[in-house]
Amino acid sequence: MKAPILIIKNLPAAGMAIFPFILLKNEKLKQDWSIINHEKIHLRQQLELLILPFYILYLINYLINLIRYRDHHTAYLKIIFEKEAYQHDLDPEYLKNSNWYGWLRMI
Repeated sequence: MKAPILIIKNLPAAGMAIFPFILLKNEKLKQDWSIINHEKIHLRQQLELLILPFYILYLINYLINLIRYRDHHTAYLKIIFEKEAYQHDLDPEYLKNSNWYGWLRMI
């Protein structure tokens, strides 16, 4: 999957996927294949859910986690979409070899 990469210096995270773009905090991160792979996993998740429902489910999952764990970082890491992306971002073949809807196994 080829995605346009935009550099956004004020981005609150190192990287972010907002379909169809990968947003990065700085130019140097273009060389970090694991962060690019992580964001590509998010792009596929967005496609799987026809984009808008992804953002709704992501936010709902985060808010539930925030209530449950009372900590932003833990709530973020427990989001089912993040769990899939972090579990597989070091596997350069993941998107080629995996089935769609892998995030469902994270529930």
